[in-house]
Amino acid sequence: MNAGLNAVFLKAKRAEQRGEDAEARRLLEEVLKKYPNNKTAAGGLARLDEMSTGSDPRSQAALDEILRLYALGDFAGAIVKGEAIAHRFAASPDFANLLGAAHLDRGDLAKAQHAFLQALQIDPDHRASRDNLVLLRQRQGNQPDAEAMYREAVTLDPGHAEVHCQLASFYLEQDRHAEAEAAFEATLALDPDNVGAHHGLAKIRLAAKHHAEAIDLYLRAIALQPDHFDSVFGLAHAFWDMGKRAEAVDVYHQATMVSPDSCQAHFRLADVLRVANVMDRSHAAYIRALELKPDSRSIKAQLLYHEAVICDWHARHEFRDLPFDALTKADVVQPFTALPFEDDGARQLARSQLMVDTSLQPVLPRFDFPRARDGEKIRIGYFSADFHDHATLHLMGGLLREHDRARFEIRAYSFGHEDDAKRQAILPLVDAFIPIQDLTDAQAVERARADRLDIAVDLKGYTANTRMNLFAERVAPVQIAWLGYPGTVGGDFMDYIIADSVVIPHGSEHHYSEKVIRLPGSYQANDNRRAIGACPDDRTALGLPAAGFVFCCFNQNYKIGPAEFDIWMRLLKQVEGSVLWLIRSNALVEANLRKEAIRRGVRPERLVFADKAPHADHLARHRHADLFLDTFAVNAHTTASDSLWGGLPVLTLAGEQFAARVAASLLAAIDLPDLITHTAADYEARALELARSPEKLAEVRARLAANRLTTPLFDTVAHTRQIEAAYTATHQRHRDGLAPDHMLLG
Repeated sequence: MNAGLNAVFLKAKRAEQRGEDAEARRLLEEVLKKYPNNKTAAGGLARLDEMSTGSDPRSQAALDEILRLYALGDFAGAIVKGEAIAHRFAASPDFANLLGAAHLDRGDLAKAQHAFLQALQIDPDHRASRDNLVLLRQRQGNQPDAEAMYREAVTLDPGHAEVHCQLASFYLEQDRHAEAEAAFEATLALDPDNVGAHHGLAKIRLAAKHHAEAIDLYLRAIALQPDHFDSVFGLAHAFWDMGKRAEAVDVYHQATMVSPDSCQAHFRLADVLRVANVMDRSHAAYIRALELKPDSRSIKAQLLYHEAVICDWHARHEFRDLPFDALTKADVVQPFTALPFEDDGARQLARSQLMVDTSLQPVLPRFDFPRARDGEKIRIGYFSADFHDHATLHLMGGLLREHDRARFEIRAYSFGHEDDAKRQAILPLVDAFIPIQDLTDAQAVERARADRLDIAVDLKGYTANTRMNLFAERVAPVQIAWLGYPGTVGGDFMDYIIADSVVIPHGSEHHYSEKVIRLPGSYQANDNRRAIGACPDDRTALGLPAAGFVFCCFNQNYKIGPAEFDIWMRLLKQVEGSVLWLIRSNALVEANLRKEAIRRGVRPERLVFADKAPHADHLARHRHADLFLDTFAVNAHTTASDSLWGGLPVLTLAGEQFAARVAASLLAAIDLPDLITHTAADYEARALELARSPEKLAEVRARLAANRLTTPLFDTVAHTRQIEAAYTATHQRHRDGLAPDHMLLG
């Protein structure tokens, strides 16, 4: 072999080693043009051809390593390895697509686009690259291009079911449900066993509140693919949304088995187990969810709230450090969750505003409400999930009874599933009872607007089963927050909040997005016909000792914190023979509070736990207690009214935020201001004074008995007239074309 050829072969070899396969190929082909039978040049080209197809063992090993890194989510590593051997796969669309997918998952959209286009240049029919390019267009926000590419794919390959399914999924992501449904149906016509199509149709049915159809479709998808997580999770959500809680719990648990590393599944299971009062399993599920997503402030907040519910305070201090901003919509700390941890109106407003900004932006077209006609009744719509045996209905049942139906038309919009005697009892008290639990938000808004409400009253706020998005869309020209949530909504769509001068003192309006309506007396409704039932004369039948002072707190357990409990335990130690009577909500809270008592030097048997009882019987048993001790950041609300109606004095500490001032509002309205304290020291001293002085306590009880039916708190008729005066004033202000403003009535 002559020296010239040797030099060319050496150059070709070095070009190949540098990854410059095209240059090596050019040099060798030049040799073959002159010497067609040269075996060295032909062998070199054959080797290059072999490497370019990936059949070379070294290339295959490198490719396997790239695939391994990609599967592990090490996209950067996959890219580095891939670019190092890309020259060997210059003719492979599969390789270009793999490299593009790694760039896409890493977020480098420009390089991803280059790789996908390269793959399609090699093979214009390369389906995976085409699909990935559509995903890229969606990621870029270029929805028209993405849609055009999907539709072109359907045109080019109309018999391919998966192409129809991809187009349907695109429409579903755009909330174009009618088009998505048609494309999913086309998918199933071609492939009746297509799991994705069954799942997609189920999502559409569930969004439309067609629960039975959604469940049937989810079950079909699961039958075809038992480990299809999205269908299992969707099935659980469908059961929960239609009120089938036991079935939902079982299927959410199934979802965690199908996908053990799904934070979403464990978190949702934790939530439903907490509502079902299965506290130990719920606690474990919250912990697992946080392990899977340790940076989630929403999960951390819910875990801490759950621990408050079971009175586990070991990490309670960590709530204060949770940031206010949110990485995603799912990462927002729910405003209600924050109430027991921080008595701070400014922080509550900030949390509610973040909730509005991330979760409650209207999506429906703007609606111009028709002008009210002269001489018509003012049409009021009450919205709640709690028109059943619930604290809200215990409080406002009397108001519904006493409403002036000659001046007001009363409509109740219910989005709760429970139906019981309490619900049936209010049906004659309203002009219309409209179940909307099976309507979508858009349908519910349309229905309420069609009813031409003058005023919509939200009775839920940010409590369980809220549908605040109805108010964000606006269902009436005047919207008022009242009774259900002790705080601000944080959005300009809520015009007013009904309060009084105690729960929202003058000068604190800046902590509320709403304009404040202050009623005389208390903001809280009460029913002066609530029946007080039967109770054993012997208090030992209730688990109480035969003798000794009975401190009582029937508040929900999440309201109890270490600050209150420290004081309560000191009182027990200073008042011989005394006990603390609490509500038994779950076994964990009982065990935890007994441990906390021991930690503070108090025998655990001095804590007595009462089972839940029918409301009338619960009211009756208050007579066996001596003094109700209130909680701090979240006071007794309905429980304070229950106590006072049952003849039991309530001692409270007035805090800063709405939730921390409710009991003070009630005590002021029943003319017992001496039971309102303003420091923890005064609260403790007053409790000890009353426990050690039977005469002073008897005098307080006598005043309570005298004031019970002579002061504003339980004057249901007068309170109803005040509420109606507020409605009339806000309605007239709107008719006059005036913006909402603060109001002081009475």
